[in-house]
Amino acid sequence: MEHTAHIEHHAEDGKKEVMRVTLILTVLTLVELALGFWMMKIEAQGTRLMIKGVIVILMMAKAFYIVGYFMHLKHEIRNMIMTIVVPLLLFVWFIGAFLYDGNSFKNLRMTYDSHKKEMSTKKVEKKEEVKETPEVKKAVE
Repeated sequence: MEHTAHIEHHAEDGKKEVMRVTLILTVLTLVELALGFWMMKIEAQGTRLMIKGVIVILMMAKAFYIVGYFMHLKHEIRNMIMTIVVPLLLFVWFIGAFLYDGNSFKNLRMTYDSHKKEMSTKKVEKKEEVKETPEVKKAVE
């Protein structure tokens, strides 16, 4: 009888913890949404950038709670946590690197004009043809 009471008490604590974390995630999400809608009305770029930074911090906090409680990492040993978190951080770094590289490629592509390059090479060829005048040919012979 005592064993089942202990299990029921532990289950009740688990339910309270899940409800608390769910409430925290809900509040963080509502704050993010409010900041996002407020940001759309603001004209100043500096303030918008600051709000975006706050939203990213709130998203990271939500990710911490989701991984910690719903993926049960909060109760694991430190080495187990690191084997999951470090590759996750590398994955986030890869995403950032690929986005930066893609943006760089897009910007370079927008500045490259193949028609302009083609025209400039034709001008160089024409200039070389002009250099070979009959006087130049006689001087070379």
